[in-house]
Amino acid sequence: MIFNTKIIFQRLQNIEAEISKLNNVLFALKATDIQKYGTNYESLSTDAALRAERIACQLRNLVFITEQSGKDDYLKLAADAQGITISSEDGILSITLPGLLPKRRIRTNTAFLHEPLNFVLQEYLKNHNLSLYQDCVVCFSQVYDKSLSRQRIRDYDNLEFKQILDTIAAYVLLDDTGLFCDSYHTTELGERDYTVVYIMEKSAFPVWVKSRRERLETISEIL
Repeated sequence: MIFNTKIIFQRLQNIEAEISKLNNVLFALKATDIQKYGTNYESLSTDAALRAERIACQLRNLVFITEQSGKDDYLKLAADAQGITISSEDGILSITLPGLLPKRRIRTNTAFLHEPLNFVLQEYLKNHNLSLYQDCVVCFSQVYDKSLSRQRIRDYDNLEFKQILDTIAAYVLLDDTGLFCDSYHTTELGERDYTVVYIMEKSAFPVWVKSRRERLETISEIL
């Protein structure tokens, strides 16, 4: 395969420029008084996170141009790095994801999370005989690092659940409309930030709710 080294060099320069901007944002974050300027801190931290996602996607695209590293091989590594896992027990599917960001006010590349998630879902279904959920409940459990301020806990409406559900629904749900699928949200405190999506038939939901009530340090709309 013949590579256009000039184009690759230009893309690397663009990534280098993005990294420089990210470093500037991180410097501003370190200088920001969170107590006095919480709104500024939130804006800067969101900017930093989104820049990091764009950088990751730009570098990912450079990986794909080589013959030595296939896209599937890379996406498996990306999923592992992000901690994306899927498991099933007693008919309840659990999908673990990184902590979700606020809904994006600007158009950004959503491939950072969705490409690895797509890959993991495809691989799971290759190795597990899973019937589509037809009359189900989808519960998003947003877990926050308990060592940090609880002021970080966001309203559910501000998080990008819909995009995640659209990706998951294509693989495991008959339909994600209200006719076939109910949606619930919980907030918990844990050792780190992450999100778990639980999918179950509606008949299993009451038992699941009861088991969640027994967890310590749980804050939930459904309790």
